[in-house]
Formats: sequence, structure tokens, C-alpha cells
Amino acid sequence: MKRDRFKFGDLFKVKHGYAFKSRFFDSSGPYVLLTPGNFNEQGGFRDVGEKQKYYTGDVPNGFVLDEGDLLIAMTEQAEGLLGSSAWIPASGKYLHNQRLRRVIDLDQSRLDKSYLYYLLNTRDVRHQISSSASGTKVRHTAPERIGRVEVALPPIESQRRAAAFLSAYDDLIGNNRRRMVLLEQAVRQLYHEWFVRLRFPGHEHARITKGLPDGWQSKVLGDLCEEVRDSIKPDQIEPQTPYIGLEHIPRRSISLQDWGTAAEVTSSKHRFRENEILFGKLRPYFHKVGVAFVDGVASSDAIVLRPYSQEFHGLVLMTVASDRFVAFTAQTMREGSKMPRADWKQMQAYPVPLPSKSILSSFEDLMDATHEQLKTLTFTTRKLNTARDLLLPRLMSGEIAI
Repeated sequence: MKRDRFKFGDLFKVKHGYAFKSRFFDSSGPYVLLTPGNFNEQGGFRDVGEKQKYYTGDVPNGFVLDEGDLLIAMTEQAEGLLGSSAWIPASGKYLHNQRLRRVIDLDQSRLDKSYLYYLLNTRDVRHQISSSASGTKVRHTAPERIGRVEVALPPIESQRRAAAFLSAYDDLIGNNRRRMVLLEQAVRQLYHEWFVRLRFPGHEHARITKGLPDGWQSKVLGDLCEEVRDSIKPDQIEPQTPYIGLEHIPRRSISLQDWGTAAEVTSSKHRFRENEILFGKLRPYFHKVGVAFVDGVASSDAIVLRPYSQEFHGLVLMTVASDRFVAFTAQTMREGSKMPRADWKQMQAYPVPLPSKSILSSFEDLMDATHEQLKTLTFTTRKLNTARDLLLPRLMSGEIAI
């Protein structure tokens, strides 16, 4: 199929963002202040959770984004983000910040907007953007450099078919992730109802003595699980062994959906087994917690927790993922050489109400079912991501025609 070559500058322009005033930055507010951190390395919008900044000041006209706007990251806030693109998911909520550029004046007779999104996430385009970037500590690009990027384009109908094909994968991936969020929200609410508010099945007839229902026991976390320190040196690890660093542990999630391989490991790590629980112990990461779906090795800055019994698994997981436990951990952190760290000696003293066998069994059954669904969705999503990443360059280059 014949492909004509074009420069981006002949097909669209990019509009600069606004330098919003830092005095109006806040942890909540009417507007979400976007940064390159809201972009995934492989492209796509990223929810940064508790790290998200909001804006409470007045906003000039033209800098509140609309759903379907396409933005390009102009600063490499983290490795791989330079040139990444993302769709804006909703109107009237997100602000067009200065380190981002919005695609405008697109010649849609020659370049499909969805195709451009995927094109921006190809290795060739990213390489062109990166090779012309400037800066030493933080690299950045500029509109004229984006305009000099050169690409070969198929006919517009072929572009639309390729973009629709890749979008189908992204839709499936997005649906899986939304299902996982709903599952996790449900078990968090269940844990809060049963173990914080004590509104468990049959609570109406339970007698409370010293703050606990009859049949319940007052325990501490150390009674239910142990810290595992099974260290292994890099030269003893098979390269394809799953590796979970602190960057792989999600915020406000209980399932470890992402991991790398031990080929990137250069220092001693801790081994973990499937179903064991990882907890980030450095201050920027101590609220990161998740259950592993594979055997592997983890960062030495992660605490590996192993329940003494399977019947304690769900209770331990939800306890260490709870807001109360996070607050407790923050208050008991000890000073490290560079930054405060969570310490298992203090963490294990956290009080945990251990319910009666029937309540514990019911809770564990519900947690087991959720765990299996999350695990299935995780592996399905990983396969979809792998397929999409393999297809993307081939569709964009014309190696595969549809």
C-alpha cells in the first residue's frame, strides 16, 4: 500500500497550556490540574490517585478541556513520558497546564485523530521527539520540534480501520480495569462495615463487651501474619522471574496487576510467593499494598507479609490496606538514612479484632471469590496489553494491513 510522507507541522498544530498559579494548588477542588504524570508511558490517561493536584483559583477562558481533546506531554517528568499522548476523559473538569500541548487545527482529510493518538505512541515517533529534546536534568520538547516529526501515512480509511482495531483492545482493557476497581471498592466497603462499624451479619443480636462482640477476640497484626525476609542475590535469580518494585505496586488498590522481570534486578531482593502481601515501607510508598498473583522477587524496600493461615488472608490484606492502618503506620515510622521507613516491629502491634469462626469464614469466602476474579482480570488484561503492544507498531508501519 502506498504511503505518502508528511511532517506533523503540515497536519496539525499544538496549543500551549496555561501557567496556573501555585498558590491555588490544593489536594481537592473543582478542577483537576493535569501534568505529564497523568500520562502513561505507553500512552493513555493515568489517574494518579492521592498524588493528584487540584486548582481552586480562577481559570482563563480556553483552558478547561473537553472530552476527546488530545494532549501531548512536552516534558519528561518521568522516563518515557516525553511525547506521550492521552485523551481527556470528561468535559469541564481538567485543566490545560503549561507542560502539555493540545492538538488543534487537525487536517482530518489526511490524518485521523485516533490514528494520530496511536502514532504518537510508536517507537519511531517517540524516537524523533526524544532525539530533538533539550535539557539535562529534565528533558523537554517544543511545538516546532513536534512539527518536524516525519511520518508515512496510509489512506484515511486505512487509518480509521487501524485505529478502530486498536481501540477495541483499549476498550476491553479499560472495561477490565473498571471491573477491578468496582470489585475492590466492594470489598473495602465490606471490610469497613464488618470490622470497623461492626455491622456484620447478625450484629443486631450481638452483645458488645469492652468494644468487641461476644465470640470475637482482641488480637494484633503479628498474631495473624509474619514478615518474610527471604533474601536472594541477583546472580541467583532467573532473568524471567517476575519482579515487583515499588513502582509496580498500585496506589489505593489491593491487587498487584503489573510487574517486570528480574532481568532488570541489580541488587539483592526478597522472594515472595503467590498470595503473599507486599507493603511499600518507604514514606512515599508506605500506603502501597497489594496481594501477589505470582511467585517472584520484590524490592527490598517492600515488606512481605505471610498470613499464618489461609483463613486469615483476607482479614490481613484488608487490614493493611485500610486507611486506619495507613495512618497508624505513618505515626510509627522510624527515621532511615535518607527517609522515614515503616518498621514491622511497630506494624505488628496494630490491634485487629478477630471475629468468630463463622464470620471469619464468611468473610474469607467472599474475599476468595473476589481474589479469583481480580486474578483472572489481571492476567486477561496483561494478555490484551501484550497483544495490543505487538500489533501497534505493525499496524502503524503497514506490516499488517486491515
